[in-house]
Amino acid sequence: MTANHTGAAGGQGAAVVVGGGLAGITAALALADGGLRVTLLEGRPRLGGLAFSFKRGDLTVDNGQHVYLRCCTAYRWFLDRVGGAALAPLQDRLDVPVLDADRMRLGRLRRTALPVPLHLAASLSTYPHLSLAERAKVGRAALALKGLDLDDPALDDQDFGTWLAQRGQSPRAIEALWDLVGVATLNAVAGDSSLGLAAMVFKTGLLSDPGAADIGWARVPLGELHDTLARKALDKAGVRTELRTKVSAISRTQGGSWQVDVDGERLEADTVVLAVPQREAHELLPGGALPNPDALLEIGTAPILNIHVLYDRKVLKKPFFAALGTPVQWVFDRTDASGLTEGQYLALSQSAAQDEIDAPVAELRERYLPELERLLPAARGAGVRDFFVTRERTATFAPTPGVGRLRPGARTNASGLYLAGAWTATGWPATMESAVRSGTQAAQAALSALGRPHHHLFQEAA
Repeated sequence: MTANHTGAAGGQGAAVVVGGGLAGITAALALADGGLRVTLLEGRPRLGGLAFSFKRGDLTVDNGQHVYLRCCTAYRWFLDRVGGAALAPLQDRLDVPVLDADRMRLGRLRRTALPVPLHLAASLSTYPHLSLAERAKVGRAALALKGLDLDDPALDDQDFGTWLAQRGQSPRAIEALWDLVGVATLNAVAGDSSLGLAAMVFKTGLLSDPGAADIGWARVPLGELHDTLARKALDKAGVRTELRTKVSAISRTQGGSWQVDVDGERLEADTVVLAVPQREAHELLPGGALPNPDALLEIGTAPILNIHVLYDRKVLKKPFFAALGTPVQWVFDRTDASGLTEGQYLALSQSAAQDEIDAPVAELRERYLPELERLLPAARGAGVRDFFVTRERTATFAPTPGVGRLRPGARTNASGLYLAGAWTATGWPATMESAVRSGTQAAQAALSALGRPHHHLFQEAA
């Protein structure tokens, strides 16, 4: 790395982006597109943040299963920008198989082409996991949800579970429908979720446009999208990417620019974007940058546990399914994406996993293999070639009531210093979509302050 990388006065401005997750990659690309000379610094040996891949023998393994929806317009822009859209296609139409382990009944949540809310009416009217009375009450709660004003700050102080119960939603309805979607998107059960964030998820995903909730996921390892292709896009944009590079401090120079201390060297820049987790941002922020920097430490975190099982034969015909009446939440077939040539590789995504995130592998194996046999008759008698887990203890910020007032925007009180990350005030929960949105918000705020032309990168969801 070259020390004293300084922007020339009157020429192109220099920018440093700290953090190479989706937020940082996006900010770096947008700043470079705006004409700045950009250096991207990442402490890990790869890009991608918490959506990455690694090698396990001959397999390429994702640390966890990540999906996105058609309404995730920012992440879709990101895929287009790095040339990866064809590698992570969307369903033609929403179709989620939901298997009840206790009753061994399969239901489906799927849409038609009818306008909202009729697009889900046929599916809900025959959804076998709820009684007729529960289905009718779900419809009334959905209409009440559609009527909420997402700009009302009072929604952030309420919890979603209480709101649902007050509108006649039974514990079964919450488990079989609201939490089925909410746990996967919010990483929390309804009772632990801000009504504001939950309402945003359901209004945008299920009650805005008929196709908004169509699901997309990578058919290749995440590292191919978020590291390999992202790095190529950064190189093409002229961004200098430095991996295995730890930032120790950020401060003002006497000349008014920013100084970024890196591994004993110093970089100077007109613009700095901190695209790191909230605790790391708290450590690096200079005094006075935020009115209440300790609020960042009040933003809690929530874990996600991923269980990986390799069978010696095919045990699941569908690409994925969700489950009820069992510890198993969502199961995805990752055989082709991982490079496995014989047998089948299933990945179980377990959100809101506070009770299991530190459980020993042997205990998880004893718990989940029988559950998979209960759900998948073809797994009974199948050989298990490998069983391992990946743990993200701080996978997302916790979407608890009141978290909205703790999330800062992109701008700070320090001129030229900006924040990005899924935990910032994007209006979205901690998703890939929120991360990309935060990167664009930080870059556009920086370009506006510099008087440089820029344009909106993606269309808002309907």
